[in-house]
Amino acid sequence: MDYFIITTILIFLSATFGYINVRLLKLPNTIGLMLITIVFTLAVFALSYFDSTLLDAEKYIIRQIDFKTVLLDIMLSFLLFAGALHTNFEQLKVQRWPILAFSTLGVLISTFLVGAAMYYVLPFLGFDIDFVYCLLFGALISPTDPIAVLGILKQAGVPKKLETKIVGESLFNDGVGVVVFLTIFQFASSGETTVGVLEVLELFGVEVIGGVLWGLFIGWVTFRLLRSIDDYDIEVIITLAAVMMGTVIAQQLHLSAPLAMVSAGLVVGNDTIRNSAMSDITEVYVDKFWELIDILLNMILFVLIGMEMLVLTFELNYFLAGMLAIFIVLGCRYLSLLLPISFFEKKLDFVPNTHLIMTWGGLRGGISIALALGLTQEMHRDLFLVITYVVVVFSIIIQGLTVGKLVKKLG
Repeated sequence: MDYFIITTILIFLSATFGYINVRLLKLPNTIGLMLITIVFTLAVFALSYFDSTLLDAEKYIIRQIDFKTVLLDIMLSFLLFAGALHTNFEQLKVQRWPILAFSTLGVLISTFLVGAAMYYVLPFLGFDIDFVYCLLFGALISPTDPIAVLGILKQAGVPKKLETKIVGESLFNDGVGVVVFLTIFQFASSGETTVGVLEVLELFGVEVIGGVLWGLFIGWVTFRLLRSIDDYDIEVIITLAAVMMGTVIAQQLHLSAPLAMVSAGLVVGNDTIRNSAMSDITEVYVDKFWELIDILLNMILFVLIGMEMLVLTFELNYFLAGMLAIFIVLGCRYLSLLLPISFFEKKLDFVPNTHLIMTWGGLRGGISIALALGLTQEMHRDLFLVITYVVVVFSIIIQGLTVGKLVKKLG
């Protein structure tokens, strides 16, 4: 079975489950697809007691796909560019300082709070885990997922000013979270007792700042090319080439490709640049093309997340730890937002109950699962993968379905 057949099967399942969702469940696509895929996988498990053909085929597909590589190195750049392209640049500019605080200080505080809480809670379930491995879990679960957030908040009725904060934070904090995760991962792998501050700053500077600067350059070059011609077919292809080449070069230079594509998308999507570089028909074609890319990749991604339950180790204590982690992650998210919100809320006229809505609306998704899959067995990969999966499923299904109701209840 080659990659074309696997891709065909995934798109077929996405189309089938998408049709069932639109026709019957009428849930947001991201939630509906993942829920249907989980139910489908459970049904395949039940059927395997009589005939294991379908289960073997599904397991084979999952084994052939390196979820971490597919998401972090390929899909994420396209999804983030598409998301940034349709983000309100002016609102983002106004909210830039709280967004910066949420995506850096907030992620760091949450990482250490979650890590410390898990370190003291897990022994009650019989797990003796070193603190550095608990910190790794804190780093991979703290960033909110831009893909889940963008897909669900559009239908949740969140006030625009608050939506900008949540979306802006999620667009940038995954890059920061990955850098924090990689730093702690290197520390945990080396077995050293200390980690150099200069090493951390260098990694952060190269990955994050370098990625943002590279993305701004890609966005500027794309803008100049779009402005110099008027042919919507070629202009659409130019934006696609910008994302693909920008990602490849960023990876070769060890820059953050996701942050680069966020920056490039914000530049190209800026209303001022759009008006001077694109004709009306080009705008329509560019927007529709990237909306289609966004929808297609989102559908495939959430089908894959549902299927990833096949790689889990089914032990009761693992799932109990996951249930406890839901409350720990939400509590630490709330605490990590208190300082930035208290500092900025009067200066920027935050909407009431911002901390509650940002806590419940800060969804986790595929990025956390991808990072958990990158852990080694020494780092308790099986345990933390189950915990991460439980938190992500709860986040997307329960929080995703109720964030709109929470907004309405809070007025």
